[in-house]
Amino acid sequence: MSQVRTSQQLILALDQGTTSSRAILFTRNGTIHGVAQQEYPQHYPQPGWVEHDANDIWRTQLAVARRVLREHGVVASQLAAVGITNQRETTVLWDRASGEPLHRAIVWQDRRTAGLCDSLRAAGHAETFRERTGLVVDAYFSGTKLKWLLDNIPGARARAERGELAFGTIDSWLAWKLSAGRVHVTDPSNASRTLLFDIRRQCWDEELLALLDIPPAVLPQVVDSSGVMTMIAGDLLGAEVALAGIAGDQQAATFGQACLAHGMAKNTYGTGCFLLLNTGGQAMNSRHRMLATIGWRLRDQTTYLLEGSVFMGGAVVQWLRDGLGMIARADEIEGLASSVPDSGGIYLVPAHTGLGAPYWDPYARGALLGMTRGTGRAHVARAALEAIAFQSVEVLGAMELDCGQRLRELRVDGGAAANNLLLQFQSDLLGVPVVRPRVTETTALGAAYLAGLAVAFWHDEAELASLWRADRRFEPGMSADQRAALLDGWRRAVERSRNWAV
Repeated sequence: MSQVRTSQQLILALDQGTTSSRAILFTRNGTIHGVAQQEYPQHYPQPGWVEHDANDIWRTQLAVARRVLREHGVVASQLAAVGITNQRETTVLWDRASGEPLHRAIVWQDRRTAGLCDSLRAAGHAETFRERTGLVVDAYFSGTKLKWLLDNIPGARARAERGELAFGTIDSWLAWKLSAGRVHVTDPSNASRTLLFDIRRQCWDEELLALLDIPPAVLPQVVDSSGVMTMIAGDLLGAEVALAGIAGDQQAATFGQACLAHGMAKNTYGTGCFLLLNTGGQAMNSRHRMLATIGWRLRDQTTYLLEGSVFMGGAVVQWLRDGLGMIARADEIEGLASSVPDSGGIYLVPAHTGLGAPYWDPYARGALLGMTRGTGRAHVARAALEAIAFQSVEVLGAMELDCGQRLRELRVDGGAAANNLLLQFQSDLLGVPVVRPRVTETTALGAAYLAGLAVAFWHDEAELASLWRADRRFEPGMSADQRAALLDGWRRAVERSRNWAV
């Protein structure tokens, strides 16, 4: 890679999330120059179904990109490159000729294909999927969502076989729209979340495609996570700019946290919680139902991660706000939870959309256990925050068993990482330091880093690691006996929530 620096001063990251689209400008020292954000509608056509309008995603993502430039006096010619990071697994199927989606996007949270996954497991295919993709057979991933679309949209499979349709996760959809339909691409981090991609051979797997009856012609080309993929159409931002980085949100956050060495880990407290551990150049076969996944591919070199996914992280706080009306704003929860010394013995298991790692139980449902007449709003609020930490502890414990080593520290980010009560409880439960960085927009930062490396805006990964700075370090202070008692109560509560909706 050339070491000649570009003259442009900023990188634009497009951070397309589950509830909003954001655009963030980053400077050469990795700090934020400007942010724009816009929420878009969520659709729940049936219980367990979650959909987005892909045109809403595109419209809001373009709008915030234009707005952040306008509001901060930046013209597109000042941008060295653009990077994309995206909600993973969410599945779009569109017409190549018109560019129009054939159906609403099926969101990663959607559980409509749980029965299909049951059938695949019953037929003995689970181990084949795990060996090739590193994933468990679950409705979370894109492959069964794509099969559902092809099965349920009249004529879709035949049109896909003729090459008329394009499938993609949100990164592919945005790259298509940004390039005015010139490129249909994804990167290995997103491809590895589809149940269709062999993470060791680094290609779409013919046998898995056949099992799900998916025509290869519908699939995007897989390109490096860092590299110039296309030029963004000049009429969109005001000038042509290189699209030079793509990574799924959690892999991008791991990169943005500079977890670039084997054994480093981060946890993102977003809608869900996503704990990822760098396993270097080898994909690890998990014995404890973690996922092996591709982190990123740079200069044809692949970094693998071990991942555990928690479906309801910050979403449990949103539920207290929107579903129960217990708080008016999400940031009120810390004050309410801090008004009591503990949860009063109650446990909230937020299995509203099933349980992720290490259980992978789509039939679990939310439960609030241990209530007495003395239980109040503050106890429920505290139990909700504690539930986020409990779920993360179980994931990390499984990872440590897989790796045979203890974590030294956990780097954290995401919206709920601003909550000091949560992070202190997390450190207490883990028994290791929890460290919050100064720049917590690590998902967007990772996308910016990947794009910037491709155009020599930054020299190399060592330079990126040198830019990382801690904001606050939370040290564990809980006794081993207290930790064990709390975790025992949590596991008992989880067991009562499992297999509820069978």
